[in-house]
Amino acid sequence: MRIGGVEIMQYASEMMTSSSPAVEAFDLKDASSWWSDVNKSPIWQDRIFHALALLYGIVSVVALIQLVRIQWRVPEYGWTTQKVFHFLNFVVNGVRAVVFAFRRDVQFMHPEILQHILLDIPSLAFFTTYALLVLFWAEIYYQARAVSTDGLRPGFFTINAVVYVVQIALWLVLWWKPVRVMVILSKMFFAGASLFAALGFLLYGGRLFLMLQSFPAESNGRRKKLQEVGYVTIICSTCFLIRCIMMCFAAFDEGANLDVLDHPILNFIYYLLVEILPSSLVLFILRKLPPKRGITQYHQIR
Repeated sequence: MRIGGVEIMQYASEMMTSSSPAVEAFDLKDASSWWSDVNKSPIWQDRIFHALALLYGIVSVVALIQLVRIQWRVPEYGWTTQKVFHFLNFVVNGVRAVVFAFRRDVQFMHPEILQHILLDIPSLAFFTTYALLVLFWAEIYYQARAVSTDGLRPGFFTINAVVYVVQIALWLVLWWKPVRVMVILSKMFFAGASLFAALGFLLYGGRLFLMLQSFPAESNGRRKKLQEVGYVTIICSTCFLIRCIMMCFAAFDEGANLDVLDHPILNFIYYLLVEILPSSLVLFILRKLPPKRGITQYHQIR
């Protein structure tokens, strides 16, 4: 009986050991099933897309309120860089909110090129919005070093014009011949533009940060400006790098495709990380209103 008892204990131990991988596999399968169930559920799709619409709507309203506050503070100035930045944030997030509110209708629009345009235009406008912030920093940096800034604004408009013209050309070709290779090219183009924006933030945000560090420690506002530039540089360069990486995956992996209804969780995570959170944080960091008089750091868009 003793030998039998020992054998029974050994057998039970072996069964527990051998069942451990089975339990882990079951847990993984259960998690995978949950992800799949949510993605394939029309109810959850609508809930997640409507949640994105709500979040985008909130960010859009905040940007509009900030724009109104700035205009109320300095009505004598025209469309300054700061005002244009907040206006573009209002437009980009507002359009995103409308698109996600009617995401199911957008998915079934014909011709199919209209779907691509509605989903891609806010991304282009987002690029322009934050490229404007890079321009603003570049102007401050070069003016502080007594270097001419005459070529910065033409360069800004030229870069944006090239981006929009290339994207429109890709849309037209995709409309004429809707093949997979054109979708890949469009996504890779967005990835390249996002990488370019990330490098712009690292270049001019880093330069401005180092320049501010060289100012005397007792300079008024030095510490606050250092934090402002440092935080915005990290946030924006990170969000554009994430967008670049994700676009590369989406171009070649159907499982990472964002332009479909049955990937709502992926859409929520992606847009939360690359647009909603960055926009919210940047608007919060740049919430300070300009002084009523003696404004020299806010340049007018001509």
